[in-house]
Amino acid sequence: MEGKAVYMKRMPVVFIGHGSPMNAIEENEFSAQWEAFGPMLPRPQAILSVSAHWFTPGTKVMSSPAPKMIYDMYGFPDELYQVVYQASGSPNLASITKDLIGGNTVLDDTWGYDHGTWSVLRRMYSEADIPVFQLSVDMNTSTEEHYQIGVKLRALREQGVLILGSGNIVHNLARVNWGMEGGYPWAEEFDAYIKSNILDRNHGNIIDFEQAGPSSSLAFTSLDHFAPLLYVLGASDENDQVSIFSDTCVLGSISMTSYLFD
Repeated sequence: MEGKAVYMKRMPVVFIGHGSPMNAIEENEFSAQWEAFGPMLPRPQAILSVSAHWFTPGTKVMSSPAPKMIYDMYGFPDELYQVVYQASGSPNLASITKDLIGGNTVLDDTWGYDHGTWSVLRRMYSEADIPVFQLSVDMNTSTEEHYQIGVKLRALREQGVLILGSGNIVHNLARVNWGMEGGYPWAEEFDAYIKSNILDRNHGNIIDFEQAGPSSSLAFTSLDHFAPLLYVLGASDENDQVSIFSDTCVLGSISMTSYLFD
């Protein structure tokens, strides 16, 4: 039993390509994968979500005991705006996380669960009975610093916290092709570059993603959706096994490729 308890305490780290918020209400291959994925993992004591949709000057940790819903998307069906994910927050773990990161990190109780968080978690943990708190993505910091914050978060895994990065490795909305099933060649190329370097544990080549060549300039125009992967990679370690799921690009310029480090 002692060995089992230790195993349950050290949680995996996961990056989810969340794509369209419609995945929260549509029955499709991605929502089905997320529903199957949650029960496969050891049950967390809490979940720390690093969402692309909380993109802030500086690093902030959500400290509200009862976070509100954030409907940060426009032009979607009314049904999507009726989704409520009523998980409690975790002020205590928020404070611990703030101290782990250090620097000018601040606690913040003004934000809530944005769709980078609730669209995925309502599928993985539909009962909303696990505390959830978010970490913002600092819009003013470098890829190396995002990664190093992830390294500091690694200690949370020993406290039963599932670290979830929610974004997209390729995310260029200006080039979305609604009639395209797969990805443009440059999107597939950049997705493959990241994949090969994750599998080879060459995190430096991901931090310096521009080494991918011309595809890197098309993959995204802002770090908001890419940075959550860097936090996840930093929080992983050499003992983790890597699993890949949702391994595809859609609409030309969106990667849904997702990773589990366990």
